[in-house]
Formats: sequence, structure tokens, C-alpha cells
Amino acid sequence: MREQIGRVLRRLSGSRQATIDTIEPGSIMVSPRKPIEPFDVAAITEVLDLATKIGAVLLDSGTGAIDTQTQIKFVAGVYGLEDVDVDVTYNTIVVSARRGATLPPITTMEQVYYRSMDFTRLAQVDRLVRRIRDSFISPSTAHQMVDEIITAPHPYPHWLATTAWGMMASGIAVLLGGEYLVAALAFLTTVVTVTVNRWLNRIGTPVFFQQLTGGFIAVVPAALVFAAAERLGVQIAPSQVIAAGIVVLLSGLSLVGSVQDAITGAPITGVARFFELLLMTGGIIAGVGVAIRILEAGGIFLPTITTTTSFEVVELPIRVVAGAVAACAYALASYAETRALSVAFLGGFIGTAVAAASTFTDIGDVIANGLAAAFVGLIGGLLARRALTPPLVVAVAGITPLLPGLAVYRGLYGILGDQTLDGFTWIANALAIGCALAAGVTLGEFVARSLRRPQLPPRPDWRLRRRIALREDREARQAHAAARRARANRWRPPPPRR
Repeated sequence: MREQIGRVLRRLSGSRQATIDTIEPGSIMVSPRKPIEPFDVAAITEVLDLATKIGAVLLDSGTGAIDTQTQIKFVAGVYGLEDVDVDVTYNTIVVSARRGATLPPITTMEQVYYRSMDFTRLAQVDRLVRRIRDSFISPSTAHQMVDEIITAPHPYPHWLATTAWGMMASGIAVLLGGEYLVAALAFLTTVVTVTVNRWLNRIGTPVFFQQLTGGFIAVVPAALVFAAAERLGVQIAPSQVIAAGIVVLLSGLSLVGSVQDAITGAPITGVARFFELLLMTGGIIAGVGVAIRILEAGGIFLPTITTTTSFEVVELPIRVVAGAVAACAYALASYAETRALSVAFLGGFIGTAVAAASTFTDIGDVIANGLAAAFVGLIGGLLARRALTPPLVVAVAGITPLLPGLAVYRGLYGILGDQTLDGFTWIANALAIGCALAAGVTLGEFVARSLRRPQLPPRPDWRLRRRIALREDREARQAHAAARRARANRWRPPPPRR
């Protein structure tokens, strides 16, 4: 029995490592290359520019500052730059290569002006770093590959991504206890929200006002249908539709990256990301509040919120599957690769199942969500490594169904309804749940990375370096001999005339 369990765990974890696993300091040998001469300014600048471009794509996709810094150092070290200083902040990457005590350092800088969820781009950069590690590709070739990755269009059309956002909202609505009408209304509301926000982004509207607009749109259709429910002969809980819309708006924020930076040793970047998270959440709250006030002025009053996230035993399978569908739909909406969709589905299934099982205990929402996120980070991280998918994809998608959209709306409703103490209590509860989700998934990912830590290569470092140095010297001698023969042939006197 023990052997069978061990065999299953080995098949689950697989034998492949994520790129960030294989570049842990001291874990494996860096692919040896010939060191760049300190006087070769062009070669040093080319390598630094390549490393900063790769780091910009990673930071743009939500990767933590420490992981981004590690991969930049790794890429520079592969090409022969070992004495490199890297500074990764909220939207700036500065890389400096030291050239000794007598020469000034060479520095490059890259700015990240926006953050877009494109998981395919993240996976392609991950594979590029693997090729740089395993193959002897030149910096110029790697530059062309990075430029192609950056300038390539999204792998899916906009209408498919918009439909995926709607499917995600429907899954969240069912997870919160809604039925077919609630799921359909959440789908339509989210499609309208995403379409309007995409147009606002195209004309350069700040993200805060996009979030405000999204919060406003999330409330109005549900309130109008609720007001006409008697005439239509239907029953609807508008809080479920509104909460689903809030979760969709919250899912695009860098919750995991902000807490991960604060935990792993980048507090300045973590504080900056967390402040951005609070500001964007404030835009959602402002939009919902404005919509509620306008509706009340028009005579439409939303009901008192009674919906909770507790699970009934009979409804447990449906809600767990709905959470998994929401996670898979979020991965699709964020342009994840096809191989990552099934892993995201399993991550959402695991997180929702653990959170659902925790509701039958007395551990509380904060601990329950943190525990569920830890399982997502651990098991989802192992599955991601087996599918050659960046673990960040599974981590973000797996905790998306657990985001506290209902707690945010409940807190705002209490503040606007003269229940200030209860409102701020629910807002604080939502903030605690969000931090628990991010901290839990970071802990699970750390454990997964420790389990899949690669072993040292059996061949000594000096022997491999010696073989490559001998091969490079042989190639240099052959090139020198060929050049000497070419010069001799060029200056050879012409044969005498007969």
C-alpha cells in the first residue's frame, strides 16, 4: 500500500521542474559560457538588455519581484555576466554589470507601464529561459525571440476572452448559491462590463475609473430585474449577481504578487502593489455605492443580504464544479495555453473543495480560505510542473473562485445602510480573506518548489567547463589558421608568364 501511494505521488509530481526551481542559488550548475571581456561594451549591453526585457515580461505578468530578480541574474549569468546587481521595483527594472575596480559599470533600465494578464506570453518566456539554460543560443537570437513574444497578438480573439469572463461570473454565481437565472444574468452583466472597460482602456481611461464603471454596471441589471421580479414571476437574489461581478473585477488585480513580495523580501514593491490593489478595490466600492444611491433615489431598494458562502451537503458537488469552471474560465480569459486549462480546472476544484469542506468546521472563513489556497499552491504547483506550465497560472486561477466578492458587497451595503460597524467588519473580513489567500498560495508554492528541488549534476563543474574551453580554443585555432591561409592566398604573387 505504501509503495502504491508513493507511486501515485511520484506520478503527480513528475520529473520536470519549473524554470524558477532550476535557478535557485546553489541548486544546479549554471550552463557554462565563455565570460564576456570587461572591455566588450557591446556584448555586455546586449546581454543586459535581453535580461531586462525578459524581466519586464515576467513583472508585467504578475511575477513576484524576487523571482523576477532571480531569473534576470540567471539569464545574465548564463551568458557570462556573474557580477550583476538587479533592482526590481513596482514598475522599474534596473540591471547593472560591474567590470572591476577601474572600469565604470554598465547599466540598463526597463519600465513596465502596465500589467496585462497574458499567461501564454508568460509561458513562452518561461520556455525561452529553458532554451537559454539548455541550448547555446546566441543573445541576438534570444533578442529576436523576446521581441516576437512581446509583439505577438493574443492567442485567442477578444470575443472568446469576453465569453470566458462571462462563464467565470456564472460559475461564481452558482458557487454562491444562485440558480439558472442568476447565472445567466451574471453572464450578461459581465460581458457588458468587460466590453465597456475594454473600450475605456482603448481610449486611455485610468484603471480606477474602469473599476468604478465596472462596479456600477455590476449593480444596475440585478437591481432592475429584482424590481421587476413580481411582474415577471421570478425570484432572484441580486447580491449573488453583484458579488459575481465584484469577483470578476477583483480577479485582475495583483493580490498574489503583492503579498508574495511582502513575504519574500521585497517590502517596497509589495506595499506599492498592495496600495494599487486597495485603490482599485476602492474604485469598485465607489461604483457599487454610486449605483445603490441612484437606484434608491429612483425608488428601487435592494434587499437585506442573507446569502452566505456556507455549503449544503446536497449542493456540494455542484458548487465545487462551479468553482472549478470559474477557475478554468479565468485562465481562458487571461489567454492561458490549452495545456494550462485542465490544470487550472483542477486547481479551482481543489481550492473550492477544501473551502467547502472547511465550512463544516468552526475554523472560520479566514483560516479556511488560507488552508484552501495552501492546497492550491502545493498540489496545483506540482501539477503545473508536470504540465510545463508556470505555477503562477495555477496559483492565480485556483484562488479566483475564493475571492471575497460577497464580503466586499456586504460590507459596503452595511456602510450605506447605516450599519457602519457591521460594514467595516465585513470590509476588514474581506481584506483578511484576501491576505490569507495570497499567503496560503505562496506557502503552498514554496513547499512545492522545495519538493521538486533538482539534484546536483553527477558530472563535476570543472570537467564540463574544461571540455567547453578546449572546444572553444580548438575552434579559435581553426578560425585563425583559416584566416592566415586566406591572407597568404590573397598576397601570393602571380605565376610568371610563359
